[in-house]
Amino acid sequence: MVGETPQSHVDLADPTHLHFEYVARMGAVIDVFRDKGAPITAVHLGGGALTIPRYVAATRPGSRQQVIELEQPLWDLVRENLPLNRDAQIRVRIGDARAGLRRLPASMTGDVDLLVSDVYSGARTPAHLTSVEFYRAAAGLLRADGVLLVNVADAPGLAFARGQLATIQSVLPHVAVLAEAQVLKGRRFGNLVMAASASELPTEWLPRLLAAGPHPAQLLAGADARGFCRGSAIVTDADAVASPAPSKSLFER
Repeated sequence: MVGETPQSHVDLADPTHLHFEYVARMGAVIDVFRDKGAPITAVHLGGGALTIPRYVAATRPGSRQQVIELEQPLWDLVRENLPLNRDAQIRVRIGDARAGLRRLPASMTGDVDLLVSDVYSGARTPAHLTSVEFYRAAAGLLRADGVLLVNVADAPGLAFARGQLATIQSVLPHVAVLAEAQVLKGRRFGNLVMAASASELPTEWLPRLLAAGPHPAQLLAGADARGFCRGSAIVTDADAVASPAPSKSLFER
């Protein structure tokens, strides 16, 4: 917890147990976007307790992972109380997520399979991590068929989420959105997981992602995803704002 906002949930005995609903949806994408069990190169913006990096290490042994986490005291707390397995190839770098992209090894440019953006300052994603300039920098790390995964929290109406998808799609044209049905319909506050790539997302993903849950689930892809954000302006550094503050029940399952 940071203040009253849940940040991470980790099961040291079973790192494949993903407690938060949106994290489980991210895990479902990670399960299907490469051959089962194949190691990947991943970058994670926002470390928390390293829930997703631990999941990747457990389900895709041999994966190389870099994590950029802003708070040194948080990482010290996690390292002491929730230690990583010795064979996990996870490097944690301390610093701002956007600035940290520029400090990654040059050899990673164009060689990353998966980039996860799940950054919160308290309960909101900072504005400078929501702009087209940020997404261009992130996309530059990805392989041609690499995937960007973004956690977007929004209020009913989904104006912020629509703007985020329009912005991401302007950089990585093939997009999909996965969320609980009532959230995706804009009826209540919640998290939407956005997946994007420079390459077409395989159509066989869709039924597998829906079947993976948590339920009830809804997924938009292709024309449906483009329609979801049609008419929304692309966010720039000049007009970016932080994500809306979530409700206290957001992370409950």
